[in-house]
Amino acid sequence: MPLLTNPILPGFNPDPSICRVGDDYYIATSTFEWYPGVQIHHSRDLANWALVTRPLDRKSQLDMRGDPDSCGVWAPCLSYADGQFWLIYTDVKRKDGSFKDAHNYLVTAPSIEGPWSDPIYMNSSGFDPSLFHDDDGRKWFVNMLWDHRARPLLFAGIALQEYDHEQRKLVGPVKNIYQGTDLKLVEGPHLYKRAGKDGKPWYYLMTAEGGTGYDHAVTFARSRNIDGPYETHPEKYVVTSKDKPLNPLQRAGHGDWVETPDGRTYIVHLTGRPTTQKRRCVLGRETAIQEAEWRDDDWLWLKHGTNVPALHVDVPGTRDEDAYWAEKRYEFASGSLDKDFQWLRTPETERIFALEGGKLRLFGRESIGSWFEQALVARRQTHFSYDAETEVDFYPGDERQMAGLTAYYSRYNFFYLAVTAHSDGQRELLLMSSEMSFPDGKLRFPAEPVPIPNNHPVRLALTIRGNRLQFFYALEGEHLKPIGPVLDASILSDECGGHAEHGSFTGAFVGMAASDLNGTAKPADFSYFLYRPVRDPSDRYEV
Repeated sequence: MPLLTNPILPGFNPDPSICRVGDDYYIATSTFEWYPGVQIHHSRDLANWALVTRPLDRKSQLDMRGDPDSCGVWAPCLSYADGQFWLIYTDVKRKDGSFKDAHNYLVTAPSIEGPWSDPIYMNSSGFDPSLFHDDDGRKWFVNMLWDHRARPLLFAGIALQEYDHEQRKLVGPVKNIYQGTDLKLVEGPHLYKRAGKDGKPWYYLMTAEGGTGYDHAVTFARSRNIDGPYETHPEKYVVTSKDKPLNPLQRAGHGDWVETPDGRTYIVHLTGRPTTQKRRCVLGRETAIQEAEWRDDDWLWLKHGTNVPALHVDVPGTRDEDAYWAEKRYEFASGSLDKDFQWLRTPETERIFALEGGKLRLFGRESIGSWFEQALVARRQTHFSYDAETEVDFYPGDERQMAGLTAYYSRYNFFYLAVTAHSDGQRELLLMSSEMSFPDGKLRFPAEPVPIPNNHPVRLALTIRGNRLQFFYALEGEHLKPIGPVLDASILSDECGGHAEHGSFTGAFVGMAASDLNGTAKPADFSYFLYRPVRDPSDRYEV
């Protein structure tokens, strides 16, 4: 049987939390400022995964308006106990500077599709929370502790506190149970219980360390008591690429593990696949998988004999390659958006889009990159090379109204080809970019505006081949033709996200946007959206 090529969840899918219910596996991943919150994928063979739900889909559960870039939903934890699913998540309201405002919540559901409950507030002492269900019926909440006073690091260890579900709150004392290793930045805790070779139970603690950059790692520790003391794994890190800069899977860390019905053990972890000599991860932080084994010393080790993540892994299933490379043409006649699409921050979707007359109508709101209310509907970039295309029917009155096609990472990192107008009302195409080299958010204009007739829809397209991005357009009855120069697509990456290392956490998207800076919510209608993966020989580590 052929080996699976990592990652299993390509594109922006970081901080995986995995659980098994019978023969079904589920992975929850972070969504940050993208709405609805938390992605949950399903598989029955660990090779083929399908997005089944984003459970945080209403205002009572999540409202991220005003959350800065790379804030919002961090590191969910998905578990199954007492006949229902439990989902823990953080909504981060501030991350830069000495303070972090990180609020932790719990929602539950009888099935993975829902209905998911309104949230129960847990605490705000730190992020990356998880919930452990002990076999005596007690439940334990763990999260990293944030200390704004600490120097030079603000990560104060892993906190443990009991959770009482009848009272819907945390109870009893808080204990700091683990301070991590000399790699520092300990976060992402998950607790487990497993019998050792002597039949006595061990409590195991899996954490993330080293930040989210190239020193990231999965640390493992254990104790005979849930509240410690915890001893660290003999190798410290069960998964890391930090000392192997040429390994195709970099930034490996933030893991969780699961056992199959036949007793095999797998670790899922986030990873990044850098491209170009500048080592930029355009696809963001993805989810990979490694087979592991329990040895006679009661420690978990990667089965292939080193803690460096393997590109190729033996899993029960075989990936459907045809599905991975399939073109997707999205139509808008069904009355609901395809699950591939997300938008930014707001739960009040009726203010930014509607499906009317077989089209996606975007209501122009704030500027592209707004932290509050912008009309931008997009899907993840999941391949190093692809084509995208749409058709927009839009008649702006002046330069403050615009709608079109965008390749987007964050407010400071995007490319945008928009139908807009000159101050005299004459329609034109305007190519805009915002790049890391302009951290004040000022736009660049890589090409002169192109006047277009004041009637008929306009086709807009782009191609990305590795780090090369080219926009195109076509008027009615015409073939697509290029507009502007070839642009550097690699800026749509964590490494160029407008923050220092460990500060940008999402991934590249491509989609449709509309703005009306006059405040009149002028609509733009999009007929379809096309995403076509392309096999390009220059993509070394394509799945």
